[in-house]
Amino acid sequence: MSEITPTCREDVTKRILQQKVILQKKWRDLAQQLNQSVEWTVAACLGQMQMTEEQSQSVGMYFQLNAQECRWLQTVPYRNSTNGSISSDPLLYRLHEALGVYGPALKEIIHEEFGDGIMSAIDFTVKVEREVDPAGDRVKLVLNGKYLPYKKF
Repeated sequence: MSEITPTCREDVTKRILQQKVILQKKWRDLAQQLNQSVEWTVAACLGQMQMTEEQSQSVGMYFQLNAQECRWLQTVPYRNSTNGSISSDPLLYRLHEALGVYGPALKEIIHEEFGDGIMSAIDFTVKVEREVDPAGDRVKLVLNGKYLPYKKF
């Protein structure tokens, strides 16, 4: 098999996903190796976070990537690059739907509790947890962002 030269970050994301299947790798194992959360690790591998050289080398060894592919992992990403379209993937669509339904209420509560400002998506963490429930296991998402007030000037 000839080595393909990646022409963009998206090529490397596709390669990582291919290698994950071919090599039967697990995100949690890679996250542990990187000493990062699984949520950050997956976002980085999907092209939404910039890796350090050391991280990119570890990911490269884990997924058997070449040197050029590792360099692409160190580039500053275009985040949330969906061009404003709503994904038709059922899980992503339902997350969008949940924010559509509860987003305005969350905004009201945040403004009432904190004042006029936003929740940062830069100073931010997310955690995915499983809650065992006899009626069917539940997905628990914990979003944790720094509050940033709007400045008056």
